[in-house]
Amino acid sequence: MAPSNRRRKVADRLHSAAIYVLRQARAADRKSPLGPAQLSALSVLVYGGSRTPGELADAEQVTPPTMTRVVGALRRGGYVRLRSCPSDARSTIVEASRKGIAALQKARAARLDLIEELLAGSSEADLTRLGDAIEALLA
Repeated sequence: MAPSNRRRKVADRLHSAAIYVLRQARAADRKSPLGPAQLSALSVLVYGGSRTPGELADAEQVTPPTMTRVVGALRRGGYVRLRSCPSDARSTIVEASRKGIAALQKARAARLDLIEELLAGSSEADLTRLGDAIEALLA
């Protein structure tokens, strides 16, 4: 098989596997008090740092009005705090609160538990190969 055909076949299998794993992981999200959009935005804040609602909308690839609704729900739940931007008093900075960080860590742990269950039947050799492949992909 030509290298480009092999890459395409691997890409196709990786795409299918990624969708499968994400669908399984979403089952864990249903136990969270936060919706998928809220969890995703909170993840950006926890792992990427504080940002303006516009920057958060860009990161999440949604419109600013959509992000305003998401941030509003997170704020009402106590998952984020808003503060004035030091360089522009007209702008607001959104940052994850302790409650938000804890909620995201709990949701992430639930997802990881579910993914770990998917890997439970894998041999040590398979886990090593999969780990090596992931490292190569992310390098």
